[in-house]
Amino acid sequence: MNIMVCISRVPDTATRILVGPDGKTIDTQGIKYVISPYDEYGIEEGLRLKEKNGGTVTAVTVGAEASTDILRTALAMCVDKAVLIKADIQKDSFFVAKNLAEYAKEVNPDIIFMGRQSVDYDSLQMPSMLAEFLGMPSVSVVSKLTIADGKATAERDIEGGKEIVEASLPCIISCQKGLNEPRYPKLPDIMKAKSKPIEMREPVQTDEKVTVLGMSIPSKQRIGRILSDSDGDIDELVRLLHEESKII
Repeated sequence: MNIMVCISRVPDTATRILVGPDGKTIDTQGIKYVISPYDEYGIEEGLRLKEKNGGTVTAVTVGAEASTDILRTALAMCVDKAVLIKADIQKDSFFVAKNLAEYAKEVNPDIIFMGRQSVDYDSLQMPSMLAEFLGMPSVSVVSKLTIADGKATAERDIEGGKEIVEASLPCIISCQKGLNEPRYPKLPDIMKAKSKPIEMREPVQTDEKVTVLGMSIPSKQRIGRILSDSDGDIDELVRLLHEESKII
């Protein structure tokens, strides 16, 4: 099978995020970057599918040259090929989806895996946008998957339950936690990945559809009031909820 996995470079979830001087991007000083955790489920599912049916797994990302670090991690996890579509500055989701789609049209994958969303912008746009560009069915938030007879049978998380759907291949699967347990790269594979080639490609330029006007960190300042169970404090609590918080 020809398997394509789309991955994204995001700040480590343990990293303390600050807004940069321009007020529109994060301050990258001292930040450690990793593969978006949901994308790791996509890599693992692609590798398991290859181990069962044969074929190749290609990891693709759109980003600056520094994004080679996550591609090396994917190679250490034993993907067969790594591709970087270069974008020197931050672009919107439309640009990323368009470039992933143009690459997919060249290689004609049997299935495309990706995380349900990246953990930085959390926009959850990529699976549906990529499916629209490619004219493929897309199944999102997948927590269980079976591939057989040219079809994908997926169990996906919905509000209050599960939904089971079937899609014909080729299709796009966005992966949810619980689909599998991503493997840890072994030291020999990490060492081998350092010398493996990464294909560099120039991007297809697009007009920006979304522009970031500003970015801010949520304020943690709040006033704490401790009240007792006396009649006077109960009356005060009711007053505060009614006049200040306007909850009642």
